[in-house]
Amino acid sequence: MAEPAHPRHHLDPLLQRPVPFSIAALLAAADEAEFAFVRDSIELTDSALSKQAAALEAAGYVAIRKGFVGKFPRTWLSMTPQGRAAFAAHLDALRRIAG
Repeated sequence: MAEPAHPRHHLDPLLQRPVPFSIAALLAAADEAEFAFVRDSIELTDSALSKQAAALEAAGYVAIRKGFVGKFPRTWLSMTPQGRAAFAAHLDALRRIAG
């Protein structure tokens, strides 16, 4: 069977949703971002970001690291190599559709 010609067939189903796409776009521009920064930047609640970050982690797109700054617990998010590749491919498909 021939590969589908239209670029829409190459869009990532997870990244088609606005919140995961926004998280991926923010993380693609950094090595790592603190949970609160991501939450505030894309205007989510803690629970909404937790749920979406967990879905991205389950897909292998995001790594979640927990630690402490002094006595205070912190969580950091970063894109995995697989996540960076998926995001780049998704953007490429969007550009081909728009072009």
